[in-house]
Amino acid sequence: MLLLLSALSGLTGCSYFVSSATGDFSERLKQTILAQNDPETVAEALPAYLLMLEASAAGDQDDESLMFANANLYTAYLSLLPDDPVRKPRLSRKGLDFALRGICLHKRDWCDLQQQPITGMPVLLAQAEKRDTDSLYSVATAWSTWIQANKSDWNAIAQLAQVKQIMQQVIELDETYKQGSAHVYLAVMESLLPETLGGNPGLAKHHFQRALELSPENLMINVLYAKHYARMIFDRQLHDTLLKTTLTAQAAAPGLTLINTLAQQQAQQLLDSANDYF
Repeated sequence: MLLLLSALSGLTGCSYFVSSATGDFSERLKQTILAQNDPETVAEALPAYLLMLEASAAGDQDDESLMFANANLYTAYLSLLPDDPVRKPRLSRKGLDFALRGICLHKRDWCDLQQQPITGMPVLLAQAEKRDTDSLYSVATAWSTWIQANKSDWNAIAQLAQVKQIMQQVIELDETYKQGSAHVYLAVMESLLPETLGGNPGLAKHHFQRALELSPENLMINVLYAKHYARMIFDRQLHDTLLKTTLTAQAAAPGLTLINTLAQQQAQQLLDSANDYF
């Protein structure tokens, strides 16, 4: 479930809620959200900020940071919503559109990024520099969120290849960016399909393990590792070990309390359903 992971990147977009003149408040707001141990409270509060931020973007459509802030916040909000076949595709499209507008403002050569064929992406990404990392990561997370919301559409699923290329570029620019979150995204994407349809379990395992090395306090990595990799290869022992480790760990951690609380909720659900799956 890529949407759960999106909170790792999307919630950091809260730093754009208000102008730079009140940056101290925006930073406190971001930290308050990330420190929240009740995801439902955050889910109920975020729509008001979505509307406020979107109104700001409507008044300044040439502001790259506002475009990405909207994209990041939509990504975060979707990670907290239950499955909804109507709302999630609609809202994820808005998030992706903001991200694509942002990447176009960031670099004109990237304006038609979503229309690029797989063979054309390496040429565009070869232009990337370390200062492009944040923009590339934002568009990749919004894009993958849209794909997940449209997972029944094979035309959307086919675009995973482009997102993988962008995330791999992020790793090449700075693999420690956001505590290695690009590794987690790649791990999940390599686990979405069985090996016969293009998945790569070995590569997925590599990315999960590297992500755990870079961010051992992020409990969501364990949950995604169990859900996508251990279940894919039918490894019940690894599955249960990862989830039990998550449930016995301390959820409170700087910048990770919200995502760790979500991880523990998901871990219990996966354990409860394990007998039916295995």
